[in-house]
Amino acid sequence: MGKQKHQPIRTCVVCHAERPKRELIRIVRTKDGVRIDPTGKLAGRGAYICPKPDCWRLDVAVPKLQRALKTMLTAEEKEMLAEFAETLLAPSDTVQD
Repeated sequence: MGKQKHQPIRTCVVCHAERPKRELIRIVRTKDGVRIDPTGKLAGRGAYICPKPDCWRLDVAVPKLQRALKTMLTAEEKEMLAEFAETLLAPSDTVQD
């Protein structure tokens, strides 16, 4: 049998759940500000959040992100995170028969 490829494990900064890196969403502090990094490859200080709705409640997530990224989030960055959080919540809001 072939060797299994190593999967890096990361920790959600909000709930502290350990999951494979690809299952988490990376937030990165770049020289241009804080951004969501869908590729996981942008240069800069990164932090990971799992896609659970509770982890994207901004009143909980923002202070933990600010600490992990060692920066204060601007109003625009908080708005960007809120908009992204809504995209995570949208599919689960549909009622299935």
